[in-house]
Amino acid sequence: MKALFVIPHYFRPVGAAPDGRAHGSVGRDPRPRVDALAACLTAIREVACPRACVLSHADRQAHRMPGDATADVVVCTAGENHLLGSLPPAVTGWAHHPTDADPPLLGYECHAVLRDRLGGYDYYCYLEDDIVMTDPWHFRKLDWFRNRFGDGRLLQPNRFEAGPHPLVDKMYVDGDLPADYAAGFRPPAGQAELSAEVLGRPVVFRTTTNPHAGCFFLSAAQMERWARSPYFLDRSTAFVGALESAATLGVMRTFEVYKPAAENADFFEVRHHGTAYLGMVGPGAS
Repeated sequence: MKALFVIPHYFRPVGAAPDGRAHGSVGRDPRPRVDALAACLTAIREVACPRACVLSHADRQAHRMPGDATADVVVCTAGENHLLGSLPPAVTGWAHHPTDADPPLLGYECHAVLRDRLGGYDYYCYLEDDIVMTDPWHFRKLDWFRNRFGDGRLLQPNRFEAGPHPLVDKMYVDGDLPADYAAGFRPPAGQAELSAEVLGRPVVFRTTTNPHAGCFFLSAAQMERWARSPYFLDRSTAFVGALESAATLGVMRTFEVYKPAAENADFFEVRHHGTAYLGMVGPGAS
């Protein structure tokens, strides 16, 4: 398998985003953003193309394990407002793609990179710079889902946070949105629910009013289909805001989007670095 990952990355410590929301990319302290980007980049290697070895105690040697997966990683930035120079030296294997884009629309520059490299990869992937892949079977599950349900349906992961908390250990952060948020953006309705047996257990997938996950992972055929659409690179901000639209609106318009249902939410998931959402849970949580 060969995958292309493109990541929008921006940091400017002004304390408040232009839309008035508290984005980490404009926080006062750069350290959490460096940590998030480093975790994002490191996880890509660990999941998509690990240089794995096994420690043999018999001969006190580390033996490299076979593997033929490869991944190219491109980080898109806007002007000089980034933290690439602050990454730990061990975080390597990425290429820098500088742009002069309006920062809220930086994700659309990533779409252009994905389109311009069509033809050389099995998967075309978009990750916000604080999304951490966690599942070594990530792409096997995507292959399985497409082979079973077709390229017209897209499986999106459930995004979660986890950490020390007095009430909960894990939070899935992309719950339902008001139905009108996605109104007019979806293709004609298909099945609301899909199900299959996996390793002897039932797994359910459902359409959702909130297909956002801060990322997407498209097969070559899916990427080609989206890139041919009339709205590709239209730079719309119509779904929630600019960042959410770049991550979600295009794929939501093009495919029937599913996520694992709540009862098996961890079947396909990615981690949102940090605990910004988890910290919202207070004593009144139900």
